[in-house]
Amino acid sequence: MKDKRILYVSSEVVPYLAENEVSLMSYDVPKMINDQGGQIRIFMPRYGNINERRHQLHEVIRLSGMNLVVNDLDMPLIIKVASIPKERIQVYFIDNDEYFKRKATFTDEEGVMYPDNDERAIFFAKGVVETVKKLNWVPDIIHVHGWMAAMLPIYMKHYYKHEALFSETKIVTSVYTQSFDETLDPEMIKKVKFDGIPHEAVSDLEIPNYENILKASILHSDAVIIASNNLSPSLTKFIESSGKPFLPFAPKDAFAEAYTNFYKNEVL
Repeated sequence: MKDKRILYVSSEVVPYLAENEVSLMSYDVPKMINDQGGQIRIFMPRYGNINERRHQLHEVIRLSGMNLVVNDLDMPLIIKVASIPKERIQVYFIDNDEYFKRKATFTDEEGVMYPDNDERAIFFAKGVVETVKKLNWVPDIIHVHGWMAAMLPIYMKHYYKHEALFSETKIVTSVYTQSFDETLDPEMIKKVKFDGIPHEAVSDLEIPNYENILKASILHSDAVIIASNNLSPSLTKFIESSGKPFLPFAPKDAFAEAYTNFYKNEVL
């Protein structure tokens, strides 16, 4: 994987958030490719519970300042950056006071999902792509982790389909076990269609629950990785019947070789 460029887009990454299946793999996989001589970037949301001082986040003025339109509203994009200690890995943080300043990731103090999580996901997807365009950094692969990042494949295949910068870029989505039981805003599909994305491409979002969001993401990806050993039978069956190249679950001690071979043989 030497010199290959891989962009990792994740809902959660350690050490910035607590350890879980998504946040750990969103660190382990980029580190593995970095160790192999690949060029990587990581993007994640800048949630309000990330300690900016401890992790030495700082705003990148030359990348910040543009506005992104979400559901006909102009939302300012702020870009921050930090380095994972000892690894020389840069992490870019997509920030906006309206969407990400609150002191938690996906739910309030009562454990209730934020009502604008759908808009946060749309803003995150657009923010990543617009920032990569400004960096003029062309990824060979974009590898998506976590449901908050699941809009990115959809926007890449429709909203940004004419961007020459990404004409050769392939998208891989890692699918993890279900992380929430609720349904996002029922108006989510209207907000996505506002950006010119056809209804039939995102009809799964008519009921925007975890599984349907991931289904829409899978359909717009070039390849899929089953990242959990206990993925629901229905999602597993959907992946197997999607016609997309997919990698079955690989345990922690075997993922490095499995992921590398999958990138080389099925994606690049």
